Amino acid sequence: MSRIGKRELTIPSGVTVTVDNSIVTVTGPKGTLTTDVTELITVTVEGDKVKTNPINDAKQARSMHGTANANIKNLIIGVTEGYSRSLEIIGVGYRFNVSGNKLTISAGYSHPVVMDVPTDLTLTANGNNEITIDGIDKIKVGEFAANIRKVKKPEPYKGKGIRYKGEYVRRKEGKKAA
Repeated sequence: MSRIGKRELTIPSGVTVTVDNSIVTVTGPKGTLTTDVTELITVTVEGDKVKTNPINDAKQARSMHGTANANIKNLIIGVTEGYSRSLEIIGVGYRFNVSGNKLTISAGYSHPVVMDVPTDLTLTANGNNEITIDGIDKIKVGEFAANIRKVKKPEPYKGKGIRYKGEYVRRKEGKKAA
């Protein structure tokens, strides 16, 4: 049995968790999130606690036990605190420009890269070289941040590119003179 799956999740005040067949809905002050839990896991809400249990001792059920518990915990954190991810761009002439629901990235290409911001995420520009992505869904925040980083990954020689705030980029020395 999974150690993560065994933990009981505490429901904070102001948050409601409902289970309908295999769909778990969490409603809180920041919004509503849902997840679909596999039929191999049973989710029970008792008072202010949420428990997950595998339906049998099959390998698939045991492997999804901790995953289901972690997904429900992410929903609870999302509707109470929300998630945030910061990115920074390093390089001469590299910059972010946020206008409305569009993000324009100048990353050394012959053209600017324009990306549409999903409706449930908010983008905040901290100067030209840094942005912060905020939202209640951990998966959407992380995926959008990864898509922005994918535009120009940091390279190991000069360190130019888009990286997560605080990310360590391993640097290489380059060619040596003989």
